[in-house]
Amino acid sequence: MTNNLDTPSALVGLDIGGTKTHGMRWSGNEVLAEAKSGSANVQNVSLEDAERNIAEVFGALGAGHIDRVVAGAGGVDTEADAQFLRSLIAVHAPHAEIVVVHDTRLILAAGRASVGIAVILGTGSAAWGTNAEGKEGRAGGWGYLLGDEASGYWMGREAVRHTLREFNRGLAPGELGRRVLAANQVGSPDELIALFHGDTDRRYWAQQSPLVFEALAAGDPEAAVIVSQAVDHVVQMLGDLSTLLDVDGPVIIGGGVGMHQPVFQDRLRSGLGSIGLNDVRFLAVDPVEGTKFLSDLSPLPESIS
Repeated sequence: MTNNLDTPSALVGLDIGGTKTHGMRWSGNEVLAEAKSGSANVQNVSLEDAERNIAEVFGALGAGHIDRVVAGAGGVDTEADAQFLRSLIAVHAPHAEIVVVHDTRLILAAGRASVGIAVILGTGSAAWGTNAEGKEGRAGGWGYLLGDEASGYWMGREAVRHTLREFNRGLAPGELGRRVLAANQVGSPDELIALFHGDTDRRYWAQQSPLVFEALAAGDPEAAVIVSQAVDHVVQMLGDLSTLLDVDGPVIIGGGVGMHQPVFQDRLRSGLGSIGLNDVRFLAVDPVEGTKFLSDLSPLPESIS
């Protein structure tokens, strides 16, 4: 680092999700700038889009020397994944120390906890935890082809599946089915098949997850099944982690689905309480704020995958 000891360290934090990239710039403890753009995760967008979105965030955060970048992103499963993301960031912060972490770590850090279990329920889903001895573990986070249960994408897909199942049984669309048809501007459920396999992406269907909760509030039994299954998936993931790490909390939950659906939150609290995880917290701040907490840890390794 080239920073003078009398000058506050310049930090950029990045939360690179499946839908957006959220950046913040600090000088010491002062927030200087904040910016958002589209996703810069190459598992969700093209390399060209990722490069453009990262450039947009750094451009909005302002010019000037950067001492350190701490970036959290989904899909950082190997050192090769971390190094690739570092290379994209280094274009805009060539003299900075660049630390890349899996985005679940931002959740725990944003909750100001160094021990416990972090859960992301957003476009995708994943859980990660660590105990007082430093042992780590994760559950899920395998991507939409292998899992992502209880995520926004999973809920959007399940809403389509339930709508198609009603159609195949010769039933008129229920509350959930009618909402799905209206949201996608199609007249018949079978039109959803081509739409789903066409140009739409995971973000498109993840953004339809609120339809499930709207239908649940209207008393739709199909929506109730989806939400119940989502809770079961989270309970199973966290039960595995709790046993592996011998921790009982705190559980800190972030991501759009986890942070903004009160009914889901109530059911998650109940389900997790049934397996002894009673300290369940939902983030009230954006996960990107966890990058400052991580940066303040000492020592901070080059990469946390």
